[in-house]
Amino acid sequence: MRAKKTFIRDMQPGHFISDVFVLAEARQAQGKNGPFWGLKLQDSSGSLEAKVFSPLSQQYPNLAAGNIVVAEGAVQLFRDQPQIIIERLELLACEPDETLLRGLIPCSKVDPEILLEELEDLLRQELRHGPWKKFCKRVLADQDIRGKLLFAPGAKAIHHAYAGGLLEHTLAVCRICQSLCGLYPELDREVLLAAAAFHDLGKAWELSSGLLRDYTDEGRLLGHIAIGLEKLLPHLAKVTDLDDELKAHFKHLLLSHHGELEFGSPKRPKTSEALVLHYADNLDAKLKTISESLGEDTAEGAWSPFVRSLDRYLFHPKATPGSKNTRKDDKGPAQCLLPLKG
Repeated sequence: MRAKKTFIRDMQPGHFISDVFVLAEARQAQGKNGPFWGLKLQDSSGSLEAKVFSPLSQQYPNLAAGNIVVAEGAVQLFRDQPQIIIERLELLACEPDETLLRGLIPCSKVDPEILLEELEDLLRQELRHGPWKKFCKRVLADQDIRGKLLFAPGAKAIHHAYAGGLLEHTLAVCRICQSLCGLYPELDREVLLAAAAFHDLGKAWELSSGLLRDYTDEGRLLGHIAIGLEKLLPHLAKVTDLDDELKAHFKHLLLSHHGELEFGSPKRPKTSEALVLHYADNLDAKLKTISESLGEDTAEGAWSPFVRSLDRYLFHPKATPGSKNTRKDDKGPAQCLLPLKG
């Protein structure tokens, strides 16, 4: 099995590449010079658009998302965006080994096992009400839920779209809510943190994990809010000493965290805690989108390509010396440490 050597994050216009990728997207279209393929190549460091023009494109009638390929070609700029013009394409028929899979699947920089431990520690230290502690412990002890959380992406494409991304996002939302509770002591810290911990739980079933991230049938039919509540209700019912009014408030926080009906919320936020959760969720998603759009190597004073999800270009301003907060265990892009098969 061919080892992966070149990663998308390192590609610059003018580079000639020859390496292994997974097809995240494969679209066939007709151009003025004949049929062509519009592809999105993916590896553990990101994704990049690619084109296979005629007559080469006619040698590949059945390319599909999920195919693992060896692609050769030059990196060029098209409308200020890098893309690869493919000169040779080979489909790999054999199953990828563990080493190659780690090079193809995007994963959180922090081991998802560590993220899950940090979430458990946060809830154990912050929750004081026995029934809430019991409920959160029950949910995270569920082996089906636990296994799903470790691999789940936080979204299909826009933010946290990698293995461990859901846990990364969840932990960030919990910490934002925790901070706001210190600023606004009238908030119910307990129900807010419990809801923050599980507000996006349904995404572990809404989105597939592995080589590709796409919506499951269940995800398209129900959505992550309904799926998450369905997974949590049996655990909520077994905590018999938790007040029914607290349970109702918890369910309201989950159902309203997207904020508006047009954004997929069955209900709009009607309590202070519900508003805090909505804005904490939105804030972390937006800041992660900005971070990913600018990238780690974007120079100060530079602009991003146009970001469709935010409908704007983004600017990387000059930073005040000593103002950046960095995580001690953040050592840059890392390959997934979780077992990927079995």
